[in-house]
Amino acid sequence: MADKPLQGMKVAILVTDGFEQVELTSPRKALEEAGATTSVISPQAETVLGMNHIDKADTFPVDIRLENVDPTNFDAVLLPGGAVNADALRVEAKAQAFVRHMYESNKPVAVICHGPWLLVSAGLVKNRTLTSYHTIQDDIKNAGGKWVDQEVVRDELWVSSRNPNDLDAFNKAIVQVFAENRSNVAGGKR
Repeated sequence: MADKPLQGMKVAILVTDGFEQVELTSPRKALEEAGATTSVISPQAETVLGMNHIDKADTFPVDIRLENVDPTNFDAVLLPGGAVNADALRVEAKAQAFVRHMYESNKPVAVICHGPWLLVSAGLVKNRTLTSYHTIQDDIKNAGGKWVDQEVVRDELWVSSRNPNDLDAFNKAIVQVFAENRSNVAGGKR
């Protein structure tokens, strides 16, 4: 189990068109290499379009439509960034409900770049410390959160990073936090 600390863990990846592709693919690879099963969840029906900054990139299959998802089936959530993606997801009531469930159930949240917009709109950042792409720091502060300019920020079961340049550190941190949470749940500490 040591080489696969996330074996059997189910991680939701919430995205819609316009997500920053590497912010999905790189963490997803790290999570799956650690043994987790990931599912792309979206309001879109069949595929979602990734972006390489402002250029269209690849399409990815949607595993579960957001309207059909049961958040109790997941152990953690990953929120990739991309301004278009994050701006669209933040107003989706079901996406807000999904992240609220994860928060209320004390499950890990990994978020990068513009991804915190969903957490802001869901009313979850008050008294939390996190980082993001620098242009949304005012949104986090205005929602009662503390924004810091660091590669990776951990606040309890939340892990946040600023942008794709932080992915190596972000990936290590999310695997560690997800594994620690899994151990705490298995050991009855949660």
